[in-house]
Amino acid sequence: MLERYYRELLGFLAHKVSDRNAADDLAQESYVRMLTMQRAGEAIADPRALLYRIARNLVVDRHRRRQVRTEVIIEGEEAELHAAGVPAPEVCEPETAAISAQGVDALLAAIEGLPPRCREAFVLHKFEGLSHAEVAARMGISRKMVEQHVKNAMLACRRCRKALEGDAAPGEGK
Repeated sequence: MLERYYRELLGFLAHKVSDRNAADDLAQESYVRMLTMQRAGEAIADPRALLYRIARNLVVDRHRRRQVRTEVIIEGEEAELHAAGVPAPEVCEPETAAISAQGVDALLAAIEGLPPRCREAFVLHKFEGLSHAEVAARMGISRKMVEQHVKNAMLACRRCRKALEGDAAPGEGK
């Protein structure tokens, strides 16, 4: 049953990560996780949807790990520059990095807090790069409803950013 989705999932992942070997690893890991869930006795109503959700989460995790590795490499390079007397850019200052990480965490929490269909439309459009029409076709809803979901999600993200900026503003005067 699951084999019929493998090529489709592999193509999706290859497009997302631009690396056929990594896509193959992610597809296999997606299947392993789903089979583990099945063996644990969880009922799976839509295996294809679950596979894609697991795969998308693995792509996000992979991106986060790569981002952390990049930051570690940059920190190593900056240590060399600092030793040579070259000041680090402001973006690399610990306080700036902490504020940025808090902002990302807050935005992710705001997205996770969206109603499920709104979140799905937003993620498909903003993170997977699908057009409103493509999202509508995939979700089985109207294009207008996709536009409304994306608009509501964007408003939630803006409110989150404004709340963060409001919290940051008093500290800036110190």
